Amino acid sequence: MSFYLYLLLGFLGGIPAGMGMGGGTVTIPLLVLVGGVEQKIAQCANLFAFLPMSAFALKTHAQNGLLKTQGVWWIVLPALALSALGTALAAYLPSLVLKKAFGAFLIVLSFGTLYKVKNG
Repeated sequence: MSFYLYLLLGFLGGIPAGMGMGGGTVTIPLLVLVGGVEQKIAQCANLFAFLPMSAFALKTHAQNGLLKTQGVWWIVLPALALSALGTALAAYLPSLVLKKAFGAFLIVLSFGTLYKVKNG
């Protein structure tokens, strides 16, 4: 049964990821709340799944002429450096702290989105 559950959770997280809406904001809570997976494992699984999904999305967007590469390194280089720092921090912190921090992030994100929609 767990194989089909995880397959369904991957499907539900993959749809928004493919549309560029941040599949991790769906996948991680689904894995933790529905799948019963520990927070660190859910984050790791999301990052691992992100690699092929992002490669496929990048190829598709490039084929459709939707990529703008001017100035991309000003985003990529700091993102890589901070990703390494975040990985080290996530490995050090307990799962409960990560769970609360991710929940707080989602709450802030939802209020920011609500504000944008109301004033947008």
